[in-house]
Amino acid sequence: MLRQPLFRPKRKSRILNMSANKMRLFLLGNGIQASRPIVWIIGFFAFLNVYSIQAVLPMVMDDFHASPLEAGLTVGATVLAVGLVSPFMGMLSDAIGRKVILCTSMFALTVPTALIPMADSLSSLIVLRFLQGLAVPGIVVVLIAYISEEFRTGGVARMTTTYVGGTVMGGFCGRFITGHAGDLLGWRGAFVTLAIMNLLGALLVLWLLPPSRHFVPNRNIGAGMSTLWRHLHHKRLMAACAVGFCVLFSLVGTFTYVNLYLAAAPFHLSTAGLANVFTVYLVGVLVTPLAGRYIDRLGFMKSLLGALAISAAGLLVTLVPSLFVVVVGLAVCSTGVFLCQSATIGAIAKSVTEGRSLATGIYYMSYYAGGAVGAWVAGMAYEGWGWSGSVLTIALAQTLAAAIVAVVWRQPANSAS
Repeated sequence: MLRQPLFRPKRKSRILNMSANKMRLFLLGNGIQASRPIVWIIGFFAFLNVYSIQAVLPMVMDDFHASPLEAGLTVGATVLAVGLVSPFMGMLSDAIGRKVILCTSMFALTVPTALIPMADSLSSLIVLRFLQGLAVPGIVVVLIAYISEEFRTGGVARMTTTYVGGTVMGGFCGRFITGHAGDLLGWRGAFVTLAIMNLLGALLVLWLLPPSRHFVPNRNIGAGMSTLWRHLHHKRLMAACAVGFCVLFSLVGTFTYVNLYLAAAPFHLSTAGLANVFTVYLVGVLVTPLAGRYIDRLGFMKSLLGALAISAAGLLVTLVPSLFVVVVGLAVCSTGVFLCQSATIGAIAKSVTEGRSLATGIYYMSYYAGGAVGAWVAGMAYEGWGWSGSVLTIALAQTLAAAIVAVVWRQPANSAS
């Protein structure tokens, strides 16, 4: 009688591992071009949740009998949490590593999302939305640092625009899926759907994201504080942070209160109709990745000023009382904002040579603080003067961003550090 080889189980395990590796190579390939899908996926899931509640805001207002400003806090709470945690997550990532923080944050995002359908008051909903925001910096801050390190020999602008394209698609799908699911299942059922998607996304990134190859840990707290001090005196970085504040101020202010504007007379859009309006994000999905080469060619300052002008023009167009014209204006406005984001992040990646994760954390603190302030200030303007008041407030923020860039980024890089 022939005896079975003792090594057969190990051989079977080796075959399974080879199959898994082949699948990863098939999905990711090698090099910059082939690494773009996983960067896009991470950006998608990072922003799937942040603004998702905007599409069902009228339903939340009816359920909890809330005012526009009170309902807007469900958006502002999330972006405020992202801003508060971002610098600390940058320092933690610089000490521990990129992939472990990123994957842990994606799994952590699933928990408050799954609890939101059980919220029994507006205050508890705001708290859970705040907890969602606490998990997001571990994704967005760490990924930008990962890109800066792993593609430092070339391709930073293209990988950044790929990431922004993923965030744009995630922002669109979060609103679109939540809106249509809310129309069928109610806003609580919509968040059950998002929780399931979050869990699947976390598992996918855990499997596919390659480990860092160029990461060098920095566990010296004193050195980290010294780096923070230098970052706070880096004029170009601080200007980029101020621009980021104005950019998200514009985006959150626009897409939070335009829903209330379109749900009222003369438009009277349903929840599903409001979700369809967010298809304007698809323009940004197409345009932003293609813009990487032109940002490199024109330079970050010219690209940003042009993008701000485009966004402001689209915003003003929304004042025309025609649904078609409003949708076109939103498409132009949002595309300009996404181009601003690409140019600003690319400028940070190029101008900051140390403590990249910390620098990105500082930027996102300012960026999301702008979103929280935008939800509050644009909400007060909406309650006082309607949509035209919100538009004027947002346009002023964009003008401020253009002035900052024109003054600071015009200086040579070595004089602005």
